[in-house]
Amino acid sequence: MQRSESLERIESQDIWDILIVGGGATGLGTGVDAASRGYSTVLLEAADFCQATSSRSTKLAHGGVRYLEQMNFSLVYDALHERGRMRRNAPHLVDDRSLIVPTYSRWETFYYGIGLVLYDLLSGPFSFGRSYPMVRNSAFQHVPGLNPVGVRAGVRYHDGQFDDSRYAMTLALTMHELGGCPANHMQVISLVKENGKVRGVVAADKLTGKEYTIRARSVVNATGIFTDILRQMDSPAVKPILQPSQGIHLMLDKSFCPGETGILIPKTDDGRVVFILPWHDKLIVGTTDTEVSGPEMEPKATSEEVDFLLEHVGRYLARKPQRKDVRSVFNGIRPLIKEGGADGTSALSRDHHLTVSDSELVTIAGGKWTTYRKMSEDVVDVCAKTAHLPEVKCRTSNMPLHGWTRDFEKDDPFRVYGSDVQYLYDMMDEDETLVEFLHPRLPYRKVEVIWAVRSEMAQTLYGVLALRTRALLLDAAATMEAAPEVARLMAAELGLTGDEAEKWVDTELAEFDKIASQYVVGSCCEL
Repeated sequence: MQRSESLERIESQDIWDILIVGGGATGLGTGVDAASRGYSTVLLEAADFCQATSSRSTKLAHGGVRYLEQMNFSLVYDALHERGRMRRNAPHLVDDRSLIVPTYSRWETFYYGIGLVLYDLLSGPFSFGRSYPMVRNSAFQHVPGLNPVGVRAGVRYHDGQFDDSRYAMTLALTMHELGGCPANHMQVISLVKENGKVRGVVAADKLTGKEYTIRARSVVNATGIFTDILRQMDSPAVKPILQPSQGIHLMLDKSFCPGETGILIPKTDDGRVVFILPWHDKLIVGTTDTEVSGPEMEPKATSEEVDFLLEHVGRYLARKPQRKDVRSVFNGIRPLIKEGGADGTSALSRDHHLTVSDSELVTIAGGKWTTYRKMSEDVVDVCAKTAHLPEVKCRTSNMPLHGWTRDFEKDDPFRVYGSDVQYLYDMMDEDETLVEFLHPRLPYRKVEVIWAVRSEMAQTLYGVLALRTRALLLDAAATMEAAPEVARLMAAELGLTGDEAEKWVDTELAEFDKIASQYVVGSCCEL
């Protein structure tokens, strides 16, 4: 998948059936759905694929345990079934993750036990495993890092875990494989209208400055946290539909909670749930919920958010983590749908919102990663009807994604490449230097940098170190140390030489260091 190929197609095609603005989970999912139905489909992402919210999730493919308490059974049911489809369609990317809810009274054990049995029942044939209560000693065997003070028992249940940006890259590759045209670093600067109807966009290539006028029969606004900006481009007087909410995650060494079982803290001081999850041989801790005024591509964690998570996690772990123990802090903004009467952003809707404006701009907003496929199906159904496209049924419910395979070891870091992994091994056979690790504290090798540029449209240092690998999320300081060598590898693969290569490396390093420093506790927020 080469970016130059996508740009050539954009220049040569007179009109597309469906044009998608936004390359996060929903946009890419819509691109896969539309292309699989045979519609000519182009997708434009202003930054890199899934660079904003979609790469900064808690890494769970889940039904949403807390929505049971809100009696939102339909949302949980749909999400649990979509969770099962994610694992079936991309088994190399989605795992079963067992979690324990520690309980401190008989009532809590009964209450959470009943709720999680209902969670299992709603999953139906897509169950990831049976929930059950366990005695105190069994809970500590599964979670040896748990703080023993006050613990009476626990309830064990199962959910899905995945690598969000790797899944998004797989969607982009699948869309391309199906004949679609994904393109990153393409900023929509205006809408093209004919007789008052949106019939395309003007987009600027952010890497070259070149502008393209791209016509389409249907245009989709799948811009996530930037949804209202494109809606107001269509109609300046339109009222916002989003209330953005910021959530941060901390990355700790796995020694704080060894083993393969996560912890669900069911209720924090502000009423949210917090997870402590094994992931890529680290621990993810998250998340917070802080109302923010508007969208940002690189939101900054606050000192209060970091302290909030450390304080709550410290109550549940035998070793209380300090700021110095945080390997990385990453931050995302949720595109929550406004609802009348909601008390705080944690009560706002995660369900999706699909509308068609008077100008026929199709807008999809809200939702969550786990339900991306169902949201995409709904979007393409509406586009086909609005644009009078030939009626074709959705094909993604049981459609293997690019790289599908079950032939992998669970702990193999190359498993995220699925069946493409043989290409990486072939590259390492041809050049032994590509076997080298990027840094002693990171699990990634040089071959992955070359593969990202050669086959996954990576154009920036951030795109390789934060999105195609997850180095920046795992250990920010180590990643900053590895960045110069990665930049030189990228420059060579991009065909740059001499002064041009040196200038590109210097520019990328300066830009990357500015962003990456926000992932280091002490730089990201005030001490």
